[in-house]
Order: sequence, then structure tokens, then C-alpha cells
Amino acid sequence: MSASADVAPLPEVSTATQRRERPAGTLGRRRERLAWLLVLPSLLVVLLVALYPLIQTFRLSFTNTRLASARTPRVVGFDNYVDLLREDAFRSTLWHTVVFTVSSVFFETILGLAIALVIHSNFRGRGGVRTAMLVPWAIPTVVSASMWQWMYHDVFGVVNDILVNRLHILDQKVAWLANPATALPAIIAVDVWKTTPFMALLLLAGLQLISTDIYEASLVDGANRVQQFFQITLPLLRPALLVALIFRTLDAFRVFDVIYVMKQFAPETMTVAVYARQQLIDLAKLGRGSAAAVIIFLCIFVFVVLYTRLIKVEEM
Repeated sequence: MSASADVAPLPEVSTATQRRERPAGTLGRRRERLAWLLVLPSLLVVLLVALYPLIQTFRLSFTNTRLASARTPRVVGFDNYVDLLREDAFRSTLWHTVVFTVSSVFFETILGLAIALVIHSNFRGRGGVRTAMLVPWAIPTVVSASMWQWMYHDVFGVVNDILVNRLHILDQKVAWLANPATALPAIIAVDVWKTTPFMALLLLAGLQLISTDIYEASLVDGANRVQQFFQITLPLLRPALLVALIFRTLDAFRVFDVIYVMKQFAPETMTVAVYARQQLIDLAKLGRGSAAAVIIFLCIFVFVVLYTRLIKVEEM
């Protein structure tokens, strides 16, 4: 009797539990539907603004469409891609783009990490340093490119004045942008100067998420600053580092503004984005220009895959 009395209430408890869980599940589904309804307008905007042009670009890249042409466009398959890869000028622009992307992202990551580590430490005036750090990033690219164009001037430029007249590093003034050997490195330096604060800001946000208790425990275990950096800071900074690298690579590989303002269509510095603009607007070759734009998209995709493979981020 006592055993049956103990067992009998169990179905009632189970039923009560189901009654309590059923409204919670219904409420969760209602919240999920409401969330999708709230997000739906943004998704529609993304489809119209981003996805539709992307599909159109892919479609045009397989045709010989020309701007304001009376001829009926026809499908040419992969002819545009084959012609681009066979053209020496395009291969040169692709090489310039890769050099610009790898060099600028590398130096911006190293310098950005160093700046983030300095600003993350406690010292007097840290707020002012943070504000000053963002000044290059806040300047519009067209303004900063024009400013550096004058600074690189071989007669009136301040860069030559410092290197030749004040520091005596160079014997004579250099036409940095006019010389094909120095034009691309000079533009890379401008991009590093402008975009390093962005990298520093992203990495600083990642550093602030690392608990100070971990460092205190490592000090108790006898770890020095170098060991803390390589065994604690870098591993825990991988998610922020991955996001920063993806953002900067995406932005650097499709660089247009700083190149166009400082050198326009000069062959020694032309990137794929500048080449695509020339084909689309100046030469009115929509098919060929779209193929160049698709190549930018595919190259960025390859970089993102490499980053996600090389930088392992453990799921929490």
C-alpha cells in the first residue's frame, strides 16, 4: 500500500510539468516568429541592395554586354575570364592587389596589436591617447590621400624635407609617386597610417574581454610577460584577430579610393578594383568589368577560407 501510494502521484506531477512547459514552448515560438518578422525588412533590404547586384554581376560576367550599345548581348561563357587571365595588364593589376593586401594587412595587424597592448595598459592620459589614435581613421580617405600626395611631392613635400634636409637619411629628394619602384610602397604606407587605428580598435576590444584573473594566476605560477603574451593573450585573442583580419582583407583587396586619388590609372599601381572601374565606365565593357569584379569576390573568399583554416577558434 505504501509503495503504491508513493508511485501513484507520479503521473500527476508529470502532467503538471507538461502543463507548465507547454505555455513556455508556445511563448518561445511566438517570440521566434516575432523576431523573424522584425528582421524581415532588413533581410529584404539586404536582398535588394546586396544580393541582387551580386547575382547581376555574375550574370553579366558571362556575357559580352556593353554600356549603351545597340547590339544584343550574347552569352560568351568563360571567355571574359579567360581573356582577363591571359592579359598581361590584368595579371599585373592582380599582383599589385595581392601585394597591397598582404603588405598592408600584415603591417596594420602588427602595429595595431602593439598599439592595442599599449593602450590596454594603465597609464595617465590613456583616454587622450585613445582619442588621438583614431584621428587618421576619422579623416576621409580622399582627404588623407590628397594630403599625402602633397607630402610625397619631390619639391614641396614634407617627407623629402625630413629625410633629406633634417635627418640626412637620403642624399637627394625622391619623387615617391612618380617613380614606379616606390609608388606602390608609398601608397601602402598611406593605407597603413590610416587604417592601423581600426585594427588597434578591434584588437583592443578583444583584449578587454580577457579576464585579469588569468594573468594574476599566471603570475602566481611564475610566468613572465613574454610567456603571458604567447600562452594567454594570443590564444584568447584569436576570435578578435580573425574578425579584424577578415574585415581588413575584405577592405584592402577591393581598394579603390586611395589608389585612384593618388595615381588614377597608372599601370604601376593599378589594382583590380581600379581596372574594373576602367572597364565598366571608361571602356563601357560591362561583361569584362563584371568578370574582374567577380574575381575580386572569389579572391576575398579564398582569403577568408585561409584565415578560418589557419586561425583556429575554439567554440565556447
